[in-house]
Amino acid sequence: MRSIPKLLACCILFVVSVGTASAELKIVTIRAGALVQASPLFKSGQEKIKTEFEKRKSDLESEAKSLADDAKKFQREADVMSSEARAKTEKELQARKIDFDYNQRKFQEDFQERDRELSEKLTENIKKYVVEVAKERGADLVIQDPVYAAAGIDVTDEVIKRMQSGK
Repeated sequence: MRSIPKLLACCILFVVSVGTASAELKIVTIRAGALVQASPLFKSGQEKIKTEFEKRKSDLESEAKSLADDAKKFQREADVMSSEARAKTEKELQARKIDFDYNQRKFQEDFQERDRELSEKLTENIKKYVVEVAKERGADLVIQDPVYAAAGIDVTDEVIKRMQSGK
């Protein structure tokens, strides 16, 4: 029974010390989605990726349509073809399908690699500006995407202005 008052006193002391420590802690918040969307690097990177992969994408789409059309044609005409011509056409279609699948996988891998590179570069760039603003504000902690934050501690707009000015 004697330990309950001691435990209660320790809890009160802990709460008071945490309250005092949190009063000294300066926190700022950011909205990551807004930073990404407003980043000049994001916009230019998206355009660069689009131009880089647009032709390959349209070539793959054309190849897929051509392959599908040829496969339908083969199905319609397979009954009237000689067994030798049927086997040859079937083999050609299978080889084209394998090549198409490889090209499609390669396209996806290349696209994902470029997207990952852009994301890493973008993250590094945004982080640099967030740290600059946080240090100027004297912040001890930056919280990303909180459920709620008072307007005074949200530095997203400040970071966006800094990114867009390139300083």
